Amino acid sequence: MDSAVAREQALDAAEELFYGRGIQSVGMDEIRGASGVSLKRLYQLFPSKEQLVEAYLERRDVRWRGRLAEFVERREGPEARILAVFDWLELWFGEDGFRGCAWMNSYGELGTSSTRVAAQVRAHKRAFREYLAGLVADAALPGARAGQLFLLAEGAMATAGITRSTEPAREAREAARLLLRAC
Repeated sequence: MDSAVAREQALDAAEELFYGRGIQSVGMDEIRGASGVSLKRLYQLFPSKEQLVEAYLERRDVRWRGRLAEFVERREGPEARILAVFDWLELWFGEDGFRGCAWMNSYGELGTSSTRVAAQVRAHKRAFREYLAGLVADAALPGARAGQLFLLAEGAMATAGITRSTEPAREAREAARLLLRAC
């Protein structure tokens, strides 16, 4: 099996298991079994579980932000794009298997003990905030709105992860709409 294929299979299995059950409850042997990649090969690709978690978060970040941007860019007008962030969150929260924010979950499990995981979580959150700042700039709104929108979205993610409901996205969208109207 070629290295790139083995890496993707391992990451697919890790993502499903880590996101579905939690990082600490999943061992490398389970990743091996779910991926079909031998344990020896798995450790050649990822010398430690921490490195596998780091790669999982990094890959998920690229896909997550790509899906969000693709959805938002289909909207006409800068303010509609801002509100589309919350529409996309509602769709995400409603997906089968939604278990909250993977980065919040990972940080909760390993953030204080793993500098690699903490760095991935911070990078994801920083990139998301910068994305919102770009939308705010396109709408010619005060820069402080980016931080406020970021907190609304992050609060919705945390709440939806706990309640397993899409309602936090709708509530955050309405708060965002009122915030935009106040400008």
